[in-house]
Amino acid sequence: MSSFTPEKLSVKFIPPANSIKPIEGRRYTLTHSDITGELFLDIGFVYNYEAIDPEMRDEVLAQWEHDRRGHFKLIGQAYVDGGEFSKEVSRFRFDIFNKEMLTALKGMVYGDQRFFVYYPSLLNAPIYIFYESSYPEFNRVLYFGTPRQILNRIYNRY
Repeated sequence: MSSFTPEKLSVKFIPPANSIKPIEGRRYTLTHSDITGELFLDIGFVYNYEAIDPEMRDEVLAQWEHDRRGHFKLIGQAYVDGGEFSKEVSRFRFDIFNKEMLTALKGMVYGDQRFFVYYPSLLNAPIYIFYESSYPEFNRVLYFGTPRQILNRIYNRY
């Protein structure tokens, strides 16, 4: 997945969601093909669990939520392990997710650009990703900037 190529991104809306609604609870399911390098983004009120490979579990899920002060933030999750993998395998999965997360977020933000035209304040919302693991050192939350910063990386290619 390593580099983001807009031409390799496919976006699908799960009705009744569309390019302008919902805001709160808007969910992203991002999956990919290791063979073709394609990214597949589903946007809806629900996650597209049918798109998730239950053996690989290499999807990135995210949704818009309010914080305690009423500001929106994009909260994502990556499944590292649930105890079924050794610590070494979990470390490898964590490292891969961490290495590829920016590409995944580029796919989500780029794929939903029309949404940000209607809600430009969300361009400054923080993005947090929860790495889910049974090992404490991999069970963490990391900050990945804002959608504006993600788009700047796409268009400025840095």
